[in-house]
Amino acid sequence: MTLKVLLYWPNIIGYLRISLVFAACSVYGTPVAFLWLYLVSAALDGVDGWLARRLRQRSRFGAWLDVVVDNLSRGMLWSRLFEWGWLVSAMEWCAFVCNHSSRGEQWKASFDSSPRLIRAIMANGFYTPLGLWVVSGLHLLPVWLYACQEAIDLPLWIQGTGAVVLTTGRLLALSAEMWCIWTHIEYLTSDDPEEKRS
Repeated sequence: MTLKVLLYWPNIIGYLRISLVFAACSVYGTPVAFLWLYLVSAALDGVDGWLARRLRQRSRFGAWLDVVVDNLSRGMLWSRLFEWGWLVSAMEWCAFVCNHSSRGEQWKASFDSSPRLIRAIMANGFYTPLGLWVVSGLHLLPVWLYACQEAIDLPLWIQGTGAVVLTTGRLLALSAEMWCIWTHIEYLTSDDPEEKRS
């Protein structure tokens, strides 16, 4: 990797996102400041991918950095929300390691032989109604739970409905994560060299 790749604009946005996550963590007890910093970092997640395509500055490092920042931010929030939040973060990191070590930077497009539900979730790089629901559950559930606990005063039925919809999306994401981990274990324990290459 060259210094040039480290200085691609999408990667600079990734470094900014890391700074915003740490800043958000430092003001966790101040809901308005926390939500602004966290949500700006989340919004920049879409900008870095768009910029990578627009400026033709895609790289393996950028693909890796994008997911690392996502996992770091959600892991921080899950761990602050609940004593068991580290388990959610651990599952996300495990799926990340499995995907990137066996599927590489094109991991989103490598699920052709997966079960129908997993293919539907991963279809078109998550750009489907089901994919949007799953990604919303993955990214927004911890933010929704934080906002309901700390910042917003909504009727309980709205809080509950949002939590149910986002939790369902997160559980669908969990099914995809479990599939990725399982197939990676199969890959690592396979004796067939042909199976390891596919």
